[in-house]
Amino acid sequence: MENSGAMPMAMYIFLIVYLGLIGLMIVTSWKICVKAGQPGWVIFIPIYNIIVFLKIIGVPWWHLFLCFLIIPMFVFMFTWNIKLAKKFGKGIGFAMGLVFFPIIFYPVLAFTDAKYKP
Repeated sequence: MENSGAMPMAMYIFLIVYLGLIGLMIVTSWKICVKAGQPGWVIFIPIYNIIVFLKIIGVPWWHLFLCFLIIPMFVFMFTWNIKLAKKFGKGIGFAMGLVFFPIIFYPVLAFTDAKYKP
């Protein structure tokens, strides 16, 4: 067992990267809410943050219940990201980036000069 210290080190590196990504997504979500004219702190309130997201993209609040149904959730994930991209003046390609590469495209949406269009 010569490399017994390698596994804990790998776990620490994974944990640091994981926490860094969580921090990035918290800041990103906060910034998107603020750009859309909503308070950023709502990202910390479960369920209410989804209601605010639906408000930002212009969808009725009762669509929240669709999040609990597996198959419709995947369909609406695409449509909600398309609506979010359009609200910020982006196209369908950017919306697909939001769906498939959120760790890249959400920060781009948050930290560039993309303007929210109500």
